Amino acid sequence: MANTNKRISIAELAAQLGLSTSTVSRGLSDHPSISEATKARVRQLAQELNYLPNSLAAALRKGRSNTVGVIVPHINGYFFPAVMNGIEKIASRAGFNVMMCQSNEDIRRERQNVEALLASQVEGILVSVSKGTDQDLNHFRQVQHQGTPLIFFDRMPDLPGSTAVVLDDHLGAYDAVTHLIRQGCRRIAHFAGPQHLNTSRNRYLGYVAALEAHGLPFDERLVYSLPRSNQESGRDGMDYLMGLAERPDAVFAAYAFPAVGALEVLESHGIRVPQDFAIACFSNEPFTTMTNPRLTAVDQRGEQMGETAVNLLLQILKRSPNYSPPRIVLKPQLMLRESSLFGQEEPVIQREF
Repeated sequence: MANTNKRISIAELAAQLGLSTSTVSRGLSDHPSISEATKARVRQLAQELNYLPNSLAAALRKGRSNTVGVIVPHINGYFFPAVMNGIEKIASRAGFNVMMCQSNEDIRRERQNVEALLASQVEGILVSVSKGTDQDLNHFRQVQHQGTPLIFFDRMPDLPGSTAVVLDDHLGAYDAVTHLIRQGCRRIAHFAGPQHLNTSRNRYLGYVAALEAHGLPFDERLVYSLPRSNQESGRDGMDYLMGLAERPDAVFAAYAFPAVGALEVLESHGIRVPQDFAIACFSNEPFTTMTNPRLTAVDQRGEQMGETAVNLLLQILKRSPNYSPPRIVLKPQLMLRESSLFGQEEPVIQREF
């Protein structure tokens, strides 16, 4: 009886059949130079032994792996799974497999991911950098030097000559804070993410720009730096704001989870949302429609970002690895809900994508 736990090689098939490995290989691929009788013998034994062809090895012999490598910081929440859904949808249509790695927000793991994908000879690498990624970008320079197409999405480092698909985080933040101002808010706080990340930095700058554009003073005491993007950090941030001599009347959070933590603290203080305090946040997570009140949020267009990144890779592969298309910037959409609406509902900001 065959050991079903052992993968049967083409060499073992050839040995049992008394044929060369090349004859067996051609027989399995229905090559016209092989007789029908021999093909039948090869297929019958392959079926009996549960032979599975090594598609990766076959592809590499042809000079292509037909595999796209993807590195994400994590797959928590809604955004990165949505991006992966977009990536896999377009990659599958184009006949590519997807190999996904997680850096877990660790630059050392990110470097290992890059090495593993290069060793697998992927056709291109799509990556959203980790929070731990610093100025040491040699692992990405290695990808460029090797000639493997490299496309960043969402989070990207300051790497000359890089290609990226990003959201206009600055505009998303500007729209959210402008909405709060139009609702009558005048002391708007901000829960800020790590400023070395382009996403968090641009959200902070969009917040500042909206205040300036509408003649409101910037007060650094109203900016709380989130140690993490979770509910606990939001609770801590709101506790800090509640302790100020002059409290704010709204908060714009760089992430959705801290906004939920803020909502919990406000409820515990008997502060009504939005009548006494308004909330808006980035990241249109599904749970933002399940809170009470529902949270106004900026949609990051995750699935579209994934689709766009793969389409960009396909363009590069059709032309050459040296082809460097311009950075693609997607426009956000502000989803207005009860956490920031004072009875008069503004139209949802719609944009052409």
